[in-house]
Amino acid sequence: MATATLTIDLDAIAANWRALDQMTASDCQTGAVVKADAYGLGAAKVAHALARAGARRFFVAACEEGAEVRRALGSGPQICVFSGHMEGDTALIRDFDLTPMLNSIEQLTRHFETLGGQPFGLQLDSGMNRLGLEPGEWEAVAATALEAGPELLMSHLACADEPDHPMNTEQLRAFRAMTDGTGVPRSLSATGGILLGPAWHFELTRPGIGLYGGRPFEEARPVVHLSLPVVQVREVEIGEPVGYSNSWTAEHTSTIATVAAGYADGLPRTLSSRASLFAGRVPCPLVGRVSMDLITVDVSHLPEVPDALDILCRHQTPDDLADTAGTIGYEILTSLGRRYQRRYGALAA
Repeated sequence: MATATLTIDLDAIAANWRALDQMTASDCQTGAVVKADAYGLGAAKVAHALARAGARRFFVAACEEGAEVRRALGSGPQICVFSGHMEGDTALIRDFDLTPMLNSIEQLTRHFETLGGQPFGLQLDSGMNRLGLEPGEWEAVAATALEAGPELLMSHLACADEPDHPMNTEQLRAFRAMTDGTGVPRSLSATGGILLGPAWHFELTRPGIGLYGGRPFEEARPVVHLSLPVVQVREVEIGEPVGYSNSWTAEHTSTIATVAAGYADGLPRTLSSRASLFAGRVPCPLVGRVSMDLITVDVSHLPEVPDALDILCRHQTPDDLADTAGTIGYEILTSLGRRYQRRYGALAA
């Protein structure tokens, strides 16, 4: 078969959630972010695993994602929608019992007029300038909004992965100025904020990337293993090119494995002639261009060419691969292609 296998360890995701939960006080609830199909790993299965671990509040980007998670989990857990109550969302919010995080006066008006009495939260802009009511807007509507009984007041940190960045303290100060004394549960921290310490935790944290084995949660258990099948092996003589644009030429007689994956499967072209794949513990350089469906790998130093080579494994995490590609682990995970056979189970040792 010429289809790669992506193994996803649900037990590791649950263990990462429990580890992050233990970093906060017992009266601080730990939610779970499962947006973007649980960072590319399958929202339904991941949400089930997290619910079994103890998560009771889930966060998604859009109402359509929330509906999928509700179908998977059934009634009970709260599903919060970061994008709030957009025009056209009313039926989904009502029918799937979603909790929109309202971001603007327009959204407040829409929600109160169409779904009065339906749970909602509020997102406040503490300085990131992305989503949420700005301080002046919040001051104008706070009394009315609070009287309606929001479930949560939240904001989002811009620089939490840089612990010493002054923006973290500035946003903490701004968030407290907008929310102290409201009596409403508050949330400021995703994974990075949890690691900043108790001052940033409030009543709820909402880890995302840390659940899936990514930075800045360095102690996370690895979650994914991606094994790519070898389709063909050939001998390339000195001076012969490999791949598009003749971007790599053999300097010695080489054994080249053609492997089934490419940029259509989420492997960025910036990995061309820069990344390594692994045969067990042994690195094998990717040579030539990453094309749509195929990459080529120099396996000359192997005593025997395996049936598959690993590009995500214990020796190369999504963050490691992202460093090589010039991006971040989030992008590697969320770009994992639809063609991969997804298998849920323990990772290979």
